[in-house]
Amino acid sequence: MGENARLRAVVELAQAMAAAHTTLEMARVAAAGAQDAMGGSFAAVSVWERERGSLRVLVNVGALAEGEEEYPEDESYPVHDFPEITEFLHERWASGAGEPQAWVETAEGAGPGGPYGGRRWGLPAADRGRAAALRRRGRGCCVVAPIVLHGRAWGELYVARGPGEPVFGSADAAFATVLAAIIAAGVAQNERLEEVRRLAFTDPLTGLANRRAVDARLDEALERHRAAGTVVSLAVCDINGLKRVNDRHGHEAGDRLLERFGSLLSLCGAMLPDALVARLGGDEFCLLAVGPPADQVVRTADEICRRAAGLDMGDGVACGVASTGDPIGPVRSARRLFRLADAAQYRAKAARSEKPVVAGRDGGTEDPVVRLADAPARPGRERRKFRGTR
Repeated sequence: MGENARLRAVVELAQAMAAAHTTLEMARVAAAGAQDAMGGSFAAVSVWERERGSLRVLVNVGALAEGEEEYPEDESYPVHDFPEITEFLHERWASGAGEPQAWVETAEGAGPGGPYGGRRWGLPAADRGRAAALRRRGRGCCVVAPIVLHGRAWGELYVARGPGEPVFGSADAAFATVLAAIIAAGVAQNERLEEVRRLAFTDPLTGLANRRAVDARLDEALERHRAAGTVVSLAVCDINGLKRVNDRHGHEAGDRLLERFGSLLSLCGAMLPDALVARLGGDEFCLLAVGPPADQVVRTADEICRRAAGLDMGDGVACGVASTGDPIGPVRSARRLFRLADAAQYRAKAARSEKPVVAGRDGGTEDPVVRLADAPARPGRERRKFRGTR
């Protein structure tokens, strides 16, 4: 491949990496782009799992050998099987100049230049882990490029050619090093975006999801409800007595109460598969369940109330539940489900109920809770002000 073609390959890989949104998608794009750019028949991207002392393959592309899968569930290789990469993973190169370079291996042993620019490891060719792996999979040669992120070993890019195809040379190794650097930049960008997404959808005090996350999940859940009748349930909880705790003991004590209830809610939410627990703001929390029957959600809400009554400070919670599995009429919008749960919570608060109030269970659509929720809204009234307007 000429210099201009390689430059185009670099640009295309950088653009593809920028468009990827998940680690697996990014690994797939990286492997496929590197395979094309290097003229290989196979490529893989692996990550170093430090706690396990192994390289775990994220994705394989190209001509797969017997037993290889594009997205393997657990294709891992103990680092001690590959002595040529051990020092890289343990970052002994970090004390020297620059970053580690790619190297070439053949089915007969070290390729041109040998690993790490001519440094050899004193092992017979037949004993080298990479050479043995090449022979076992019917490949003739490979180039291995370390992926370094934030000055630490993150994983590797591996590109192979079949027997009889041209052996990678030193120029190929140098190019693979460039490709690995682009992949590392893509991984770093993805990590930053993941952190931004996490912060955007997380309540900073409790570590639970926030209102934005609930809105996004609820919209998706109601699409499933409309398409397949999936039961969607929402429990809204208001901590009783938070203002009194803040006034008497200070806001730090109030924050501790919020954190403790958040932990309790998370623990109870684990009783429901794939439930989302969130802090909506202030003293309000919610639990969103998609799939479980309404009765199962109500039992979980009852457990939340029971446990919250035992918290130090505060005075338990008021909890309202609304579920498409109950006779509440059509739920065409997230706003209506929220208003139903809010109305049930308002009823629980007013009655000082120690148990959750469930919309629709006292007369279906004639239930006072449902009628309260469906009353015509006054201009400018939003869900957050719902209880205060009654």
